[in-house]
Amino acid sequence: MTVDQVSSVADRPGAAAGTGRAPAVGGPRISMTTRRHRAFYMFTSPWIIGFLLLTVTPMVYALWLSFTTFDGISPNWKYVGLGNYRELLNDPVTWDALGRAGLFAVTSVPLSIAAGLALAVLVNRPLKARGLFRTLLYLPAVVPPVGAGLAFKLLFDPNSGATNGVITFFGFDAIGWLADPYARYVLLMTVLWAAGNVMIISLAGLQDVPRELHEAARIDGASAWRTFRSITVPLLSPVLLFQTVTGMIASVQTIMPLLLAPLGDTSGITTVPQSNYLYMMHVFAQYFALGRYGYASALLWVLFVLILIATGLIFKFTSGVVFYNVDPEAKK
Repeated sequence: MTVDQVSSVADRPGAAAGTGRAPAVGGPRISMTTRRHRAFYMFTSPWIIGFLLLTVTPMVYALWLSFTTFDGISPNWKYVGLGNYRELLNDPVTWDALGRAGLFAVTSVPLSIAAGLALAVLVNRPLKARGLFRTLLYLPAVVPPVGAGLAFKLLFDPNSGATNGVITFFGFDAIGWLADPYARYVLLMTVLWAAGNVMIISLAGLQDVPRELHEAARIDGASAWRTFRSITVPLLSPVLLFQTVTGMIASVQTIMPLLLAPLGDTSGITTVPQSNYLYMMHVFAQYFALGRYGYASALLWVLFVLILIATGLIFKFTSGVVFYNVDPEAKK
């Protein structure tokens, strides 16, 4: 049989069956790479859709509102361009609230990280009922903020709170915990009370520190404090950086002062102590007490930009002190 005859036989419809190879059915075969890409987008599509609908869309809508005088109800609104932004730049109340929010972040974030790390070191030791202690210390972190705020409000109530009850029992005068200047300390207590969340993350980082390094330092005669400062903390630096960034973002957005206010509802925004009138309290007042949706949206967008700048600065100034076991810039 010549070459031309073999080619003509192979081109026949039934030739594939004679060779033992199945004919292609339903078009070209899908490669493994394409299947992986499809699986990736299929599994991530719920998050992507949720992010676009619940995050990107509200942000774009808020950006548009920040250029208007919309109040949420009246159709008589107008476009004012950068008018809301010029107003907030000249508003001393806004800058005072932003300064108090920044001071609260600078104070609360290091305290919460230090408290959480101390608890993590404590429960990382070989103690009896260690799992029970971890659970009890973490429980406050899972309490909803509303419940925690109401609990602290009842605990520090100037008239019937348990704290003043103990103080007066020992012959001291009652303290107005929910008024200036003590309200700021109550707010810090609510942050430290929920340090269990920081503890869990720090505990995971501690358990990732190689024991060989601690044993080598102990053999060399290093003290426990020197070992912690020179080995544990550098290896925990990525965890501490993560907690610093997330803690800063959460602290400047806190609404706990509203829950600790004497009236405790939306009308009680004016009763928030001056020391606890943070930036988000000012935003809340503009939205719900005054109905200035456009101005409040401008306040939120300014806060968003400031958070981006602060996060970038944190990464820039900590790049030389954060130690990674694997180079984050390395390419596979």
